[in-house]
Amino acid sequence: MPREPLIPIRFDSYKPLRELVFESLRQAIMTGQLRPGERLMEVQLANELGVSRTPVREAIRKLELEGLVVMIPRKGAYVSRMSTRDIQEVFEIRATLEGLAATLAVERATEQELDELQALLGRIAECIARNDVKTMVEVDTEFHRQLFQCAHNSRLVQIMQNLREYVQRFRSTSLAYPGRMKVALDEHRQVVQAIRRRDREQAQALAYWHIVSAEKGLMDAIRQQEAAGQAGRPESLGSAAGLPNSTGPAGIVQEHRQEGESHGEVHSGGVGRGAQ
Repeated sequence: MPREPLIPIRFDSYKPLRELVFESLRQAIMTGQLRPGERLMEVQLANELGVSRTPVREAIRKLELEGLVVMIPRKGAYVSRMSTRDIQEVFEIRATLEGLAATLAVERATEQELDELQALLGRIAECIARNDVKTMVEVDTEFHRQLFQCAHNSRLVQIMQNLREYVQRFRSTSLAYPGRMKVALDEHRQVVQAIRRRDREQAQALAYWHIVSAEKGLMDAIRQQEAAGQAGRPESLGSAAGLPNSTGPAGIVQEHRQEGESHGEVHSGGVGRGAQ
């Protein structure tokens, strides 16, 4: 299924053109508009953005440095995929940080901040009623951002922001899984209620297990899509681009274990438990 064209660059910004193109492509990768494993054609991207090929080429090189793009000799540039090990490590850290944020929020969050969290729950409920996954992803992201703001720890916020950029690539897959949005809303409500009660242990545990549950939702969604044969890429992509063929629909590289290796590896992109 063809993707939606990128939004043309607006030239009324003070930023250099190359920076605007970089930010546009980076955002498209993070939101999944440019899908993992997708080839990045300079001419096509330049036409969509309304710019020349030069800033697109510069942006792709910069994205390669960030690990979001891989360059295959004599093949071109492709949106990178994340391995199951990458996902596992990110979610292990995220679950712990989410629990810490909730604990600190119990001690430091103001009633106004908690009211803002509560208002976001209302917006999430509206998204569920409309089955609006795209907006749900945006509001869910804002909910977690606000939760970390409630911790009043700037370094914690910065660390989580770095992790969130990796997680963002898979939010739509996780939340689109049948029933996941309603489960996420219920888990969010329980976390907010525990913080309002100023119950540190409950808030920490609920926030931690929300991430575990979310990652499980991501894994289940990937398995469901694989079972339906919706890998989203031709089998020839791996050999043609030098990328692994055994890739899940969310762009997660399946890591094949050699005989005798540990069996603790997650097969479909999770921490062995559960994403968002």
